[in-house]
Amino acid sequence: MPAHTITILDTNEQYSCNESQHLLAGMVQLGKKGIPVGCRGGGCGVCKVQITSGSYQSKKMSRARVTRDEEENDTVLACRVFPQSDIQLKVLGHLNKVVKAV
Repeated sequence: MPAHTITILDTNEQYSCNESQHLLAGMVQLGKKGIPVGCRGGGCGVCKVQITSGSYQSKKMSRARVTRDEEENDTVLACRVFPQSDIQLKVLGHLNKVVKAV
């Protein structure tokens, strides 16, 4: 599986993520500076991000956390998204202030 470069625009952090890994799995190495981690199953919404560039595939997400309109505008849960190219994203979840405070 090819690896893609994921850039978190909030912190300018970059990491490598394989197509078989969701964005959170590839990000674990960043610790506190990356995308906030919650349940890892698409239910809590902590890892909500907006993909600003790149292509991806996603699994089913809780509509309580991501509306259909949000998903159509590339707002997704990082634990449900698998990169198909290099990706740039912004952290949107309610813990995004923790990311920016590091």
